[in-house]
Amino acid sequence: MPAAMLPYACVLVLLGARTTETDRTAGRDRLRWAPPCQQPVASRAPVTALLPPRLEGPWISTGCEVRPGPEFLTRSYTFFPGRLFRAYQFYYRDPLCRDPAHSLVIKGKVRLRQASWVTRGATEADYHLHKVGIVFHSRHALLDIAGRLNRTQAGRDCAQQLPPARAWLPGALYELLSARAERDCMAALGFTMHELSLVRVQRRLQPQPRAGPRLVEELYLGDIHTDRAERRHYRPTGYQRPLQSALHHARPCPACSLLARSDEHHPPVLPAQTALPLHLGGRWVSPGCEVRPAVLFLTRLFTFHGHARSWEGHYHHFADPACRRPTFTVHAAGRYTGGTPSAKVPGGTELVFQVTEARVTPMDQATTAMLSSSEPSSCGGPGIWSPGTERDVTATNGCLPLGIRLPHVEYELFRMERDPLGQSLLFIGQRPTDGSSPDTPEKRPTSYQAPLVLCSGAARDFGRPPQHRPLLQTPRLHNGGRCPQGAPLLLLLLVLSPAFLQWL
Repeated sequence: MPAAMLPYACVLVLLGARTTETDRTAGRDRLRWAPPCQQPVASRAPVTALLPPRLEGPWISTGCEVRPGPEFLTRSYTFFPGRLFRAYQFYYRDPLCRDPAHSLVIKGKVRLRQASWVTRGATEADYHLHKVGIVFHSRHALLDIAGRLNRTQAGRDCAQQLPPARAWLPGALYELLSARAERDCMAALGFTMHELSLVRVQRRLQPQPRAGPRLVEELYLGDIHTDRAERRHYRPTGYQRPLQSALHHARPCPACSLLARSDEHHPPVLPAQTALPLHLGGRWVSPGCEVRPAVLFLTRLFTFHGHARSWEGHYHHFADPACRRPTFTVHAAGRYTGGTPSAKVPGGTELVFQVTEARVTPMDQATTAMLSSSEPSSCGGPGIWSPGTERDVTATNGCLPLGIRLPHVEYELFRMERDPLGQSLLFIGQRPTDGSSPDTPEKRPTSYQAPLVLCSGAARDFGRPPQHRPLLQTPRLHNGGRCPQGAPLLLLLLVLSPAFLQWL
């Protein structure tokens, strides 16, 4: 599917583009199209990373989050002077976070170490848990947790610490972990706080309608492994959806005040939202630089032609967390089918994407040299590659040095929603953490990547193929900003990491 055309480690980046007249290739005239819907990420509001990061203060979710499983939750973390922290995690039975199931209160200590050698721009940290308690907000939630504990012998011992369902009391706190009492039932639940082992704090200025820009502070913590069985051993190399400072957050934010005054006994019930049906069409772009596990920095641009049920994806890869040093770009295209509401992830829609063609543009000398030294039959045919020059790799069934194999099928999960400013957002399924591809129904995602935003002015031309669309001025986002352009990306540890080369 679009987000996954390429191997996880080969997540592509936005390819800046515009429609040109004719391009003579192999003696033939053909119309080339590239979306004029972007500007370099660097031209957007500047982002400043704080090194070392300053954690002190309250940090909150700005909406309902979806973790692999799926799990629906909101978070409220407070870091105190002296390295102590208290974290609330509120879990729900629904994707709008309106039906609380249980809450966790987690207390411990975190110690920042050194800048990460793996994920540039991040800081590594150690943490130690002192206590973890759980409050059930319904008997159903108690039965669910008890059932998960009873699956193992160690879990059965822990389940005995919980009351029988008939004895459940609203608001009662049950201890799952105590360092002093040497009790730890978190392993039996598959729970960790490894997200605290990778930290990034950044500041940015958010444009305000009819007002000056507002300071926003964001806390990025380590990503959660898509396979629950691997979470106890996994050390993050990417991030999950960021928390924002309760003092310096984006506005409007209907969920922020609710989270700021919540605790384990009073979970936030988020405001009701109108469900948006999935109507694919138009151009959707990354609002900023994205970070993926396996040290990938990229931007994405997708164009969906609704009537034809076809799509195009431009992925720009970079060498740095600001997406300023491009390494290579990939343009992929194909068709999609399906549109069935997901039975496993409420609110999601299941689609099947076919990738039938791809083009590659090396953007730096290292990537160019690597492609030039590869077997001609493995990527684009004979001839020396040159930086900035695009080459079609469809005839060679993809580009093995970059992990691209054609044709390719992926089973995807999509969701649309609208943010508090009325901007349309498109969520595409999260890539498997192990770098594989969701090429079977069993591997279909159960959570989402960072959202893409809709370029205004594109909707009216949804169903028309790109070669028949008139040239457009650079469109703007619905909030008034210009659509970000993917800067080309960097070939990150591609030669060093076999997993990075996997397509299937």
